[in-house]
Amino acid sequence: MDKLFIFDTTLRDGEQVPGCQLNTIEKIQVAQALENLGVDVIEAGFPVSSPGDFNSVVEISKAVTWPRICALTRAVEKDIDVAADALKFAKHKRIHTGIGTSPEHIKYKFNSTQEEILERAIACTKYARRYVEDVEFYCEDAGRTDNEYLARVVEAVIKAGATVVNIPDTTGYCLPAEYGAKIAYLFENVKGIEKAVISTHCHNDLGMATANTISGVLNGARQVEVTVNGIGERAGNTSLEEVAMILKSHREVGIETNINTRNIYPVSRMVSSLMNMPVQPNKAIVGRNAFAHSSGIHQDGVLKKRESYEIIDPKDVGIDDNTIALTARSGRAALKHRLSVLGVELTQEKLDKVYEEFLLLADRKKDVNDDDVLMLAGKDRSETQRIRLEYLQVTSGVGVRPVASIGLNIAGEKFEAAASGNGPVDAAIKALKQIVRRKMTIQEFLIQAINKGSDDMGKVHMQVEHEGVNYYGFSANTDIIAASVEAYIDAINKFVK
Repeated sequence: MDKLFIFDTTLRDGEQVPGCQLNTIEKIQVAQALENLGVDVIEAGFPVSSPGDFNSVVEISKAVTWPRICALTRAVEKDIDVAADALKFAKHKRIHTGIGTSPEHIKYKFNSTQEEILERAIACTKYARRYVEDVEFYCEDAGRTDNEYLARVVEAVIKAGATVVNIPDTTGYCLPAEYGAKIAYLFENVKGIEKAVISTHCHNDLGMATANTISGVLNGARQVEVTVNGIGERAGNTSLEEVAMILKSHREVGIETNINTRNIYPVSRMVSSLMNMPVQPNKAIVGRNAFAHSSGIHQDGVLKKRESYEIIDPKDVGIDDNTIALTARSGRAALKHRLSVLGVELTQEKLDKVYEEFLLLADRKKDVNDDDVLMLAGKDRSETQRIRLEYLQVTSGVGVRPVASIGLNIAGEKFEAAASGNGPVDAAIKALKQIVRRKMTIQEFLIQAINKGSDDMGKVHMQVEHEGVNYYGFSANTDIIAASVEAYIDAINKFVK
């Protein structure tokens, strides 16, 4: 079996999704989960971009043992200097540098020429090799780069010392056959290509990221750049879990990974919870409906023999068939077990607080599901916020103008206000604005039900603009009006000091 290296960029490309930023402690938690999952390379950040990113790369380097820690740079010496400094504690380190090679990037992004870009590619590779033995070079927008010129760049950077060369389909433009042919062309036309590992990095703008990645692997690529749940810029990146399970399901391909697939689901839920980014129900491998059967014919077939309609055993990705049902009669041990299965570990003090919230929710719901539990586990973050919701009372109905009364706790001091509005949410937010007198504009307001049923929790994502900067708030509650106000407060807490 050939070995395929899994390069995870959840903490770099994945974290570029608006509203999904993590703090350093959360990044360390994800990095350690990726290590347990079996990821070979963790792209920990873009150190020169901010002090927070620099610090995260430093701390992840200390916290992770065997995976290679990678830091991204542009083809700029200062970027490379900063990346090398951030990686000083890494046991195994890699600098990931590169430049755009497509006509669009060369002409419009750099106002340059092919020859000048080639010289910059060689120079940055050699400069990075002064710091580390392992240098990965990316040919940004390789998907739209002419194959002949791309081969020249790849050959030159390998000769300059690149140990890995990344061929990104940055815009998600390529067709699978086209991308696979591009990788094959490089193997046929680049002298010395055997000295480096060729890597894929595909985006999902046209829904072909995983197909392009597998096509690249079948044509010789032996590293894939992926993210948990397929998160990432715009439509996202290639999904780690999809690539891992495709190769596990198709053993005849003769390629294996180091991924412990039974950890896939817990890591998926952890990333979803920490980033406040729900997994779509029909998402392959880890979606809520991935192993659900509603058709009578399908149910009959699965009951007779699971393989009739399931090509993957749910247990192989960490989904426990024997789930302990959570009800108002469940104890702390059952809740702790369920959180552990979902990849969440809490201190006893936090568990006690979550358990109290769980009992209140269980009294209102017939079925407490995994998403409900994860939302409850995330609620303890709000306790350290400067502004907290004390109470909310709303009066509304047919022929009645909605009126809301609200109580806030701001740094220990209590405030109250009331307002009317065009609807209950509008009234509640207007009341809140009477207390928090800042110029704020809601740019995006998304309400999503976690599951079917009128008693289920609803998630609210809110984007609030303040002084030209966007801030993101999130909440979940069985009361959608309360969830909306809590999400608004969550966003405000990110700019009110």
